[in-house]
Formats: sequence, C-alpha cells, structure tokens
Amino acid sequence: MSSRKEKYDGLRPYFKEGEEKKDSVPLKEVQFMPSTIETIDFALYDWLNEGLGIFCTTNEGWKRVPLVWSMPERSFQIKSDKDLRKKDVFVLPAISIERTSMEKDPNFKGVAWSHIPRQNDPKGGAITVARRIQQKKTSNFANADAKRLFRQKTYPFKNEKIVYETITMPLPTYVVINYKLTVNTEYQQQMNEIITPFLAFPGQINNFFINRDGHKFEGFVQGDFGLENNISNLSEEERNFKTTINLKILGYLMGSDKNDEQPKMTIRESAAEIRIVRERVILGDKKDY
Repeated sequence: MSSRKEKYDGLRPYFKEGEEKKDSVPLKEVQFMPSTIETIDFALYDWLNEGLGIFCTTNEGWKRVPLVWSMPERSFQIKSDKDLRKKDVFVLPAISIERTSMEKDPNFKGVAWSHIPRQNDPKGGAITVARRIQQKKTSNFANADAKRLFRQKTYPFKNEKIVYETITMPLPTYVVINYKLTVNTEYQQQMNEIITPFLAFPGQINNFFINRDGHKFEGFVQGDFGLENNISNLSEEERNFKTTINLKILGYLMGSDKNDEQPKMTIRESAAEIRIVRERVILGDKKDY
C-alpha cells in the first residue's frame, strides 16, 4: 500500500495516490440531546443569569440581582435559598420568571415545511441527520469476498458491498412560548440599572439567541414595558417599583420526553447484499466447492 495513504479519526476515507488533503481537521462525534420544555426553560434562565448577568446598586454595594423562577412553592423557596427572604419578607431587588402561555402555531414550521411521519416500528425516526459507513461490517464483507475470489483474507479490490449507518430523529414540533419577567425594586435607580440591559442588549432589533444542550432558540423582547409604582400614594405602605417585561421564545420539541416509547435518535443499517436461500437437496444442485 502507498505510504501516502493515511486515515483520519472518525470516518474519513483513505486518500489516493497524488490526492491532496482538503481539510486537516479530524471528524468527531457530537452528542445530540433531546429538546424538551425544560430545555427551553433552562436556556432562557441561563441567558438571563449568565448571558446578561444583571447587577445593580444596593445598600451593600454593587451586587448581582437574584433571579427566581416563580413556580416553586414558598416553603421550598425559603428552604432552598434563605437569603431571598428576611423575616418572611422578600428581599428587593429581584427578578422573577413565569411561563405564561404556549402556542403551537401551524404557520410556524421551522426548517420542516411538511409533516414527515415516523417510521411505523419500535425504532421510529423521521428525519435523516447523518450517514456514515459501518467500518467493521463493511470490512467483513470485503475480507470474505477477497478470501473467496483471491484466496487471500485481505486483497486490494473495489468493494461494492458497503454497509451504511443512517441516523434519524423525530420531526421537531415548533412551539411559541411566552414568558413574563417581573422586576421589583425599592429605588428608581435600581430599576433603571436593571431594565437598561433588556433595552440595549438586542440593539436596534429585539431578538436574541439562547442555547442549551446543543440546541439554539430565538427569542424576542417585546417592546412594551409595563411600569408600576406606588410613589404617588402617601399611605404608610413600603415604596415599591415594578416593571413587567414580556419575552417570546421560538422553540422546538423532539419527541414526547419521558412518555415517548421510541428513542430520540435511531440508527439503521443498510443492506449490503440480498441473499435468497435455496434448498439444494430438493433441487438437486451441487455445491460450488
């Protein structure tokens, strides 16, 4: 064999004599995680907590504004993070997140504009995402033919019996999820410092991107910010500033999460050779060897 033949990691083929390498980066496998409702929730939470990383001025200096998911019960919230409350009173400033609505819009189809049903078998799968050569079984066919034709286990010849692995996944279901952020502060300065990143980060447009487990979703900041306060009220209640920010996330779901009986990713192998078994005793055929 030629000394210039070399094999890269993964599934790169051998280079022929005189053929130059086009890409020196080896292939690698990327783990593909399923996309669920919690994936979208965590993606938004990570973007708010780590992407924006909102700080404001407090009595204790420049501190990060706590981000709270509004779904946990108060008893669990008190036990999980005792710094959020003092004497059963919520410490301000704070930002709470709430998922308000979900919509499956038929006009929002993403990359797949037509419905592709799953395969009617236990494996399922609808969309082909990758195709590769099954090296071990392909080499077994090549070695068997070389031994039969050339009386040698390995012999250089054109092998047409190639086994392919096809990786498929279910058709993504695209959904529109609306979230409501509620910002509560004690001072106007804190409110100004918190809501400014939501206005300035997207720039002249209102969209942004969030990521989680290899999935990427597009979000939009709604332009109308609801401002509420009680500074005009001269009663004895504590002064409070409140702003509501609405976010829209265009996400997608893969499968039915834990209620799905079929796997998230399916691997199928192609047929390299079709054989029909014959009964030689009845037909009177003689063996070839």
